[in-house]
Amino acid sequence: TGIVVLTMKASVIEMFLAVPQINCDVKAGKIINPEFVVKCPAGCQDPKYHVYGTDVYASYSSVCGAAIHSGVLDNSGGKILVRKVAGQSGYKGSYANGVQSLSLPRWRESFVVSEGKPPKGVTYPSALTYSSPKSPAAKAGEPTKAYQKPPVPGTTAQAVTPLQLTGATATEVTLTSLPKPSPSTGSTTSSLRPQPVGHRSWELGEMDLWQPGSVLLDAGFVPKEELSTQSLEPVSQGDPNCKIDLSFLIDGSSSIGKRRFRIQKQFLADVAQTLDIGPGGPLMGVVQYGDNPAAQFSLRTHMNSRDLKTAIDKITQRGGLSNAGRAISYVTKNFFSKANGNRGGAPNVAVVIVDGWPTDKVEEASRLARESGINIFFITVEGATENEKQYVTEPNFSNKAVCRTNGFYSLNVQSWFSLRKTVQPLLKRVCDTDRLACSKTCWNSADIGFVIDGSSSVGTGNFRTVLQFVANISKEFEISETDTRVGAVQYTYEQRLEFGFDDYHTKSDILNAIKRVGYWSGGTSTGAAINYALEQLFKKSKPNKRKLMILITDGRSYDDVRIPAMVAHHKGVTTYAIGVAWAAQDELEVIATHPASDHSFFVDEFDNLYKFVPKVIRNICTEFNSQPRN
Repeated sequence: TGIVVLTMKASVIEMFLAVPQINCDVKAGKIINPEFVVKCPAGCQDPKYHVYGTDVYASYSSVCGAAIHSGVLDNSGGKILVRKVAGQSGYKGSYANGVQSLSLPRWRESFVVSEGKPPKGVTYPSALTYSSPKSPAAKAGEPTKAYQKPPVPGTTAQAVTPLQLTGATATEVTLTSLPKPSPSTGSTTSSLRPQPVGHRSWELGEMDLWQPGSVLLDAGFVPKEELSTQSLEPVSQGDPNCKIDLSFLIDGSSSIGKRRFRIQKQFLADVAQTLDIGPGGPLMGVVQYGDNPAAQFSLRTHMNSRDLKTAIDKITQRGGLSNAGRAISYVTKNFFSKANGNRGGAPNVAVVIVDGWPTDKVEEASRLARESGINIFFITVEGATENEKQYVTEPNFSNKAVCRTNGFYSLNVQSWFSLRKTVQPLLKRVCDTDRLACSKTCWNSADIGFVIDGSSSVGTGNFRTVLQFVANISKEFEISETDTRVGAVQYTYEQRLEFGFDDYHTKSDILNAIKRVGYWSGGTSTGAAINYALEQLFKKSKPNKRKLMILITDGRSYDDVRIPAMVAHHKGVTTYAIGVAWAAQDELEVIATHPASDHSFFVDEFDNLYKFVPKVIRNICTEFNSQPRN
């Protein structure tokens, strides 16, 4: 018998070098091969093909969806190179190239995607190995093979060699005349192309043994998700870097028209698509306003971006006027409630979209919203021209509404057709929680009333030391009409209001007012002073402010403090009692809010008062941070 060498045409070689095609829904975890080239079809940008992560993707992701998200492919499909890598402790979702990827806490295996051009001299399997018969296979007629274990380290890739067959004559083989080798002939084959180092070559005889529907499994790999008959698709918890409670107030007035209302809905859908909605990230609700506002759905209604987009699509226009002020009041009173999904620990953000200008006033409603810890953003679309400004109900309405007038909270859009361009700029701002200045913090959410002992035992010098203590605490807070406010009462046998919460609205004015307080001198009626402070200071405190009373005394009271202290506690006033020198510690504990160990302090000398400023501040903020933020 002679050995005849067959020279194959390029078309035959290409047949065996063909890149397997997969469907859009194929997940990387279903493919056992650690590195492979595949061809994706068109149309894999659809959100139903879930992707988890950014740059490095959890293996539960759609391979083709991840390729589009990473920018390697567009929606027309194409070839990609996929390489498996180790599992990650977390995957961050993001919106890129028309695909919203989701966040995932952790997954056992990951992969990365690059262009489908193998390095020179390296080839990849022309058939993929799937971990389960349920997995979508390659195109009908394409062989599926079990992944071969790598040979001994150091094995090198085989070079392309002529196909050697026994008992044949030299001839040029065409695609239609190529004989199929039979296993019974004992024929041997060489690889048609080099394989990646560490991979066995694929033999033609073995390829011929494959039958449609048969799947060969590597016995050492049992995917975790196959152990259960139930779907274990991971549910996104949302983007933790954008954990906000977000309300959109959309304009449903008659003047906006149906077409622009649809554009507004598309804008909301784009926002929902870009945000990774979930209980551990942003939550979003929508209020539509016309003559009157109405909630379309609350924060707790939809826990993922897909359901949110579906709900947005079903919103119908209400009609009527454009009463944005009334809508802001509604949101302040009703929307951000615990019953409607407000989480307390997440900043409250309200984005108002208005066509042209509101038909009612927004200033007072917005002030109350700010005082409630709501960060108001305003998107004005097609604002009033110079000739139209005469018809505007409230000039400069946007600056009167927003959280701050520094430009961060206002967006002006020239045309409804340009609204979509504001999605990214808006979300970059609302997700920057460090810059959401109207969120309640320890520093900007209190009415602090100082009750200062001015009795004869204190003395002029020590009284100035007490005032310095008051100033040192006050200057730590953000002071303004809508942030923290400070007031002061001095007492002996009698009481005197030095200044109230509404008297000064800047830190410098407060500090100057403290300096001007004159020493009174007299007896020590602490109980009467507490009652006076409740009436003259805290009765005028705003309902959405924390009420903090800081009482400083140097001796035992001449009157009873128990009942006044109980009244203060009952009215929601958190009381800190600071005693100096001859103050009675048992009395301090009665005055202080429970637990007394956190709210009462004793100082042996006036000169040591300054040492307790950090501790008082720390306890105030620790208590604040343990409570719901909004």
